[in-house]
Amino acid sequence: MSGAVRVPAAKVSLSTASAYPETCATSFEIASRLGYDGVEIMVWTDPVSQDPAALQRLSDHYQLPVVAIHAPTLLVTQRVWGADPWPKLDRACEVAAAVGAGTVVVHPPFRWQREYARSFESGIRELEERSGLRLAVENMFPWRARNREILAYLPGWDPVGYDYANVTLDLSHTATSGSDAMAMAEALGDRLAHVHLADGVGSNKDEHLVPGRGGQPCAQLLESLAARQWTGNVVVEISTRRLRDREAREADLAEALAFARLNLAAPAPDRQ
Repeated sequence: MSGAVRVPAAKVSLSTASAYPETCATSFEIASRLGYDGVEIMVWTDPVSQDPAALQRLSDHYQLPVVAIHAPTLLVTQRVWGADPWPKLDRACEVAAAVGAGTVVVHPPFRWQREYARSFESGIRELEERSGLRLAVENMFPWRARNREILAYLPGWDPVGYDYANVTLDLSHTATSGSDAMAMAEALGDRLAHVHLADGVGSNKDEHLVPGRGGQPCAQLLESLAARQWTGNVVVEISTRRLRDREAREADLAEALAFARLNLAAPAPDRQ
């Protein structure tokens, strides 16, 4: 039938980081009311984000699965669960297993974490085998100062050339790094396990704009994933922290969800 579409295989979830400074609990309520399919938990100082029992209660109450745990490996969460990175990843896997999330999102090591970086690739493989979870290493970007690039991550910010079985593709980070998001997705192939849906105009700041408000091929990427019936997680990870109130925040979150759903609705194959 001409013009028919098929139901997307990928679901659209909300990162709790998108609702900051709202709490983790409020993020569940917003995600439920707006119609998201699930929630990704950014582990940070909010105690609920660190408590698998509390997360499970929220998941049960709102009937929303926790699809991923974002380990506290950001610069601003370096002290959450201690300073040693491997125990932090172990704990993130424990929380993910407890709440039924199949994915743990991980940033590559910072350049000053040299010992951690030396064993990062092999350590991620070993932890995946031991936990039975996907540890999806996220693409990052070079830091820039006075027109110079600074090596911020080891073994590197671009995951394509490294031995990771699973990768998170973040479209705000491709904007900041100046990467070709479509080429990166193609190069990753089946290793693309997780998408952080956002946008950016290519400034030095990691902008996390609502998809469609920047220069990234957000619609094209979603359409390509839908066309191949990709079954990974699409997670809206935008920044709303500077908005004046909750109404404005929820308007942006609703717009991002509508954008994702529209562009994941791929045309159905013609019937012969």
